[in-house]
Amino acid sequence: QVVLVESGGGLVRPGGSLTLSCAPSGSIFGIANLGWYRQAPEKQRELVVREISGGRRDYGDGVKGRFTIFRDNVKNTTNLVMNRLEPEDTAVYYCNARWMGFEYWGQGVQVTVSS
Repeated sequence: QVVLVESGGGLVRPGGSLTLSCAPSGSIFGIANLGWYRQAPEKQRELVVREISGGRRDYGDGVKGRFTIFRDNVKNTTNLVMNRLEPEDTAVYYCNARWMGFEYWGQGVQVTVSS
């Protein structure tokens, strides 16, 4: 059983920053490609950023240059750093792990951007 536990969500003002963390269980951290998706109310889940082969990153629309993903190899977490947040970034953010055709999801964490 793979479990992904997200943390770090909350309310932030437009233009602010927030960092989300995801702690995968077991040994999945070292072998899976990790990423983040989000789902706004009444919209489909969409890619935010994910690791792909060759150490590259695949970004969703509208976040490149504002959001980035990095691994903390001491804490075994993947982290989503979000800068210059906009109200349109309001959504539930989900951690994702992909390995050998299997896909795992966290429970999601709410991010609200509002003044």
